[in-house]
Amino acid sequence: MTADTTIAEAGEAEVLAADALRWLLRNARETEGNGLAWAATPSDGATDPTFHSGTAGVITALLEAWWHFGDDRYGDAAVRAARSVSAAVDSWESDSLYFGLTGMALALRAVHDELGAPDAAAAAVRALDRVRARFDGTRWGDWFDLMGGNAGIGLGALAMGDTDLAIRAVKPYVRTAERTPTGVHWESERGRSARFHHISHGTLGIVYGLARVGRATGRADLVELAQAGAADVVARNEAGSTAFLVPHSDPQDYPDLTARYSYGWCHGPSGDAQVFRLLRNTFNDPTWQTMADNCWHAVTRSGLPRRLLPGFWDNNGRCCGTAGVLALACDRIAEQGDRPDFARLLVADLLARATRDADGARWSNIEHRTTPSALEPDSSWASGNAGIMRELLRYVRIRRGAEATYAVTWPDQPPPDRATGSSWPSHRT
Repeated sequence: MTADTTIAEAGEAEVLAADALRWLLRNARETEGNGLAWAATPSDGATDPTFHSGTAGVITALLEAWWHFGDDRYGDAAVRAARSVSAAVDSWESDSLYFGLTGMALALRAVHDELGAPDAAAAAVRALDRVRARFDGTRWGDWFDLMGGNAGIGLGALAMGDTDLAIRAVKPYVRTAERTPTGVHWESERGRSARFHHISHGTLGIVYGLARVGRATGRADLVELAQAGAADVVARNEAGSTAFLVPHSDPQDYPDLTARYSYGWCHGPSGDAQVFRLLRNTFNDPTWQTMADNCWHAVTRSGLPRRLLPGFWDNNGRCCGTAGVLALACDRIAEQGDRPDFARLLVADLLARATRDADGARWSNIEHRTTPSALEPDSSWASGNAGIMRELLRYVRIRRGAEATYAVTWPDQPPPDRATGSSWPSHRT
């Protein structure tokens, strides 16, 4: 590919990201105090302050856009969005990283760190104080995983500089671990018989929390437990010695609804590889890089992003779809100098599947069991514009030989070990 072709391709992706931002801003809702808020979809009656489905996730996309384009419209929108998230802190009941106060606190802290918003910083402290006060000594609720439970709260607390809360969050995994023939695993949700294996709700998400907190705080017991959890999942690999593919859960959770294998970030090798990247860094052991490579082998030979059969690869988003795979593809380009061919294929698919008009760009995910099958376009980090746009802009920078990191690094994705080495954009404060 020539330099001119690369420039044109990156420019097309950048224009798509700008159109996605325009659609996001058109669907913002005004709140009291000059705040902005988002619901997951435009037809939802209530807005959502969380990272997974609502305003906190949109904040990270707005900061990415401000940082990338140097356009204060996006920074101003992020500050206004922080006002609505701040207003929700005192009444929000979930404490988790993706669905609750921990993720809201991280988004608020990012607004302060990037744009100098002391009110957002104060609200972030208040949110984490509420999280700390509601710990029962073992957990915060029914979920006990990364997205909804202790592992994610530990990661968020560590990112906020609260190492005491981080240790308190992950330490209960020591006494609740269930021994298996090859390692350990955990109950992901109170009373649920299925044991999940991957990063979002399963063993590898807990492994990530244990390894990151354990390494940062010098707790060898937590790091060793992370190894035991990883060993259990590795032993479940059903793809041979050169690929990595582990079932969604055992026993299969809702087998009539859930595919046995997935390939995205949440329940598949695109997310598994992120955990193995962290373990490679934690243990300085090339075995974990081999595991990450095997994950990538499985992903790139799965057929995605083609929709090969009903229900296969029906999602464009960061959590379960194409944008989450693009995140890993860009990590590999930045760290290992991978050829950009597969990343380019993913971006081309996002370009082809976008709906674009005077309102901007957005994506419809597919539910093949319903009619009509195209779902309403989504604003969120997990399934819609915020998560997709963030990955597109990072891809553009990497293709241009610029910064390989994000404006806001989320704590469950290790930054590349070997970034491109370029300086931050001149407008960064």
